[in-house]
Amino acid sequence: MELIVISAPDIVANEAQIINHLFGAGLQRFHLRKPGWDIGRCTDLLTQIDRSYHHAIVCHQHHQLAKVFGMDYLHYAENDRIKCDQSKLNTLVNEGYRLSTSVHTVDAITTLQGFEYVFLSPVFNSISKPGYQSMLPEGFCLDRNKLNPKVIALGGVDALNIEQIRSMNFDGAAVLGAIWQDLEHAVLNFVSIKKVTEQLNS
Repeated sequence: MELIVISAPDIVANEAQIINHLFGAGLQRFHLRKPGWDIGRCTDLLTQIDRSYHHAIVCHQHHQLAKVFGMDYLHYAENDRIKCDQSKLNTLVNEGYRLSTSVHTVDAITTLQGFEYVFLSPVFNSISKPGYQSMLPEGFCLDRNKLNPKVIALGGVDALNIEQIRSMNFDGAAVLGAIWQDLEHAVLNFVSIKKVTEQLNS
């Protein structure tokens, strides 16, 4: 079970410091998703994050920053992926970038080429987006034999349902609201979720 943290979409007090502490607590991959930010604001945030962690940050917007900051990962939102030519994606993979994307149906996963993993959402009712309800039927389970990229559960993930995610055959989980809606305990909440994933992996 992999565990990924996604940034809050808006400004967060002491965000870079929290991100550094998350990496220090064992975070292996961080998705920088700031859809409303220009390249300058994203650059400022990345500059405040310890350089030793840049390789583990996944760039959502302003992909040119990946080369500037030595980031290995690029993420394509669903709409951006649909508009993107497959040859461009293949070129990025050949250049050494590792790609991820987002989908909202299982059927869409089987059409993907060149992506290392994909977010499937919302798996549970979202913590950060009120009214964003789970799209999965009761008893849902992925058929791993039919899916090539790794599938990461997104939406409503916290320490209480990680085990359920494992039973659904997901390769990992991405957390957002469980971290950023309680800034004072953001790192502690991450550690709690990480402990559960480590228990499931042992």
